[in-house]
Amino acid sequence: MSEVRFDIGSLHAAYAAGVGVTAMIDAVHARIAAADDPGIFIHLPGKADMLAQAQKLGPFDPVAKPLWGVPFAVKDNIDVAGMPTTAACAEYAYMPEADATVVARLKAAGALVVGKTNLDQFATGLVGVRTPYPIPRNAVDASLVPGGSSSGSAVATARGIVSFALGTDTAGSGRIPAGLNNIVGLKPTVGALSAAGVVPACRTLDCVSVFALTVDDAYRVFLAAAGRDAADPYSRDIAVQPLAVRPPVLSVGIPAKADLKFFGDAAMQAGFEASLATLSRLGCRLVEIPFGDFYATANLLYEGAWVAERYAAIRDFMEANEAALHPVTREIIGGARNLSAADAFRGLYALQAYRAKLAVVIASVDLFCVPTAPTHYTTAAVLADPIETNSRLGTYTNFVNLLDMCGIAVPTGKRDDGLPMSVTLLATAGGDALTAALARDLHAASGLSLGATGWQQPGFLPAASSADDGMIDLVVVGAHLSGMPLNGQLSQLGARFSRSAKTSAAYRLYALAGQSVPKPGLLRVAEGGAAVEVEVWRLSADAFGRFVAAIPPPLGIGTIELDDGSSAKGFLVETAGLSGASDISSFGGWRRFAGPSKNSAPART
Repeated sequence: MSEVRFDIGSLHAAYAAGVGVTAMIDAVHARIAAADDPGIFIHLPGKADMLAQAQKLGPFDPVAKPLWGVPFAVKDNIDVAGMPTTAACAEYAYMPEADATVVARLKAAGALVVGKTNLDQFATGLVGVRTPYPIPRNAVDASLVPGGSSSGSAVATARGIVSFALGTDTAGSGRIPAGLNNIVGLKPTVGALSAAGVVPACRTLDCVSVFALTVDDAYRVFLAAAGRDAADPYSRDIAVQPLAVRPPVLSVGIPAKADLKFFGDAAMQAGFEASLATLSRLGCRLVEIPFGDFYATANLLYEGAWVAERYAAIRDFMEANEAALHPVTREIIGGARNLSAADAFRGLYALQAYRAKLAVVIASVDLFCVPTAPTHYTTAAVLADPIETNSRLGTYTNFVNLLDMCGIAVPTGKRDDGLPMSVTLLATAGGDALTAALARDLHAASGLSLGATGWQQPGFLPAASSADDGMIDLVVVGAHLSGMPLNGQLSQLGARFSRSAKTSAAYRLYALAGQSVPKPGLLRVAEGGAAVEVEVWRLSADAFGRFVAAIPPPLGIGTIELDDGSSAKGFLVETAGLSGASDISSFGGWRRFAGPSKNSAPART
């Protein structure tokens, strides 16, 4: 069992083949011993505790319990009943009587807690070295920082000790450690995962994050744990969509070349360029975006309101036990004592102004791609300059929660020096499924092994079944295709891309005249027809009704026959609307006729 992979699909295949959960527990502890890293775990209860959890699982049933027998670690600012919570400060420790909501949901799904992992004290830092306990060793290169604040969770996952681990993310703590350890770090929409039972850093920005070896695994955990929680006043009703096939054409915002920051790290810059080339090969249109306002938003995080919020979270403890804090943590949080309420409101006003200004920019593309970290730092370099190095690591992460974006860090290759290359895909709140769908394509294209395990990537899990989910298929043929100007209307209605397809050879395609946005018209003909490239999207019944009600003449909705013999509702044109129209059937589809220049965003130059 020590050789069995811990990605969830492989582990469940082993269980199905008759391997017992006891063998998995033995493998976990054998890998902990092999790692020989006392910095990974703060609390490790041992085999007996895991066996007691396993005895409550019942027979292997991955349908009723999608995480049956899957080992996971928990960052030690998240409560696990019966295990002390320290937030990496022994004097702060308490024994929770109940699991944090997210832990309880994962246990209900069959997952087994291995132990509590190390972190930058009170989740204040992106480096992973601000702890009174031993510093976890980066799983790829022990001379480098592991990243923080969720350092132990990332290293445990990268080493294959656990299948996944929970972290938290306020300013990048669920993404930076992933990028530095060659694993996936899913930072969901704030409020999608309950923060009840989590020691707060900044309650208005905190979210629980997921580290995993693959995007499929991270998203499976997310699905199992997501949902509104009355115990968390910052919990939100987020429509969490299943991970499915992504639209074939996406516009991806990237920092303008003049705004990129790598702090002299040419290898990271080259790695990012290679990642962008992969995105282009995957059908994405890269759109350069000025990033000055994103950086200015990021700078707010350690000013005014949010430093004060960190202080408010531990004020009583800090005033009574200041000497117990790590020196750097004490310096950062203690700075709030010099702030006034006016300073806090000044920061809040500035954030609102940036949110309003950037809303149009963020909406102009489907998602964004940024380097996860601008550079790698050695532990020695960070200890020598703990503030500036930490600040630089947050270059592409600090603004994300402030702007209510979701994100996922994903490995994309190795740099010229062999160190991990990672990018982070970002989208507006609720766009978790879209970022994950593109991330898994990026990860697959990299050909990388998983974490520091040497295990090869598994194939994708099958897309979630949609046959009886109450959604309605809609065939789109023109401006609503992915990457086209009106596709955002579908996204705003919560539509999901299903598949690319062709009509049967019974249609003619026309470019309509007199349209404010260029549009085609699809007409069924008795003879002389051709097959036309289309896309099938899925909408809820309510969204479908609202969408149809807004369709202007001469277009309407009718039944379209596809070349596989199936049919679905879709756009058709009335014959009367063809006055002045041009027959473009020979192009085979609207995208080939219109080309990328007709898209809503300019291509990268």
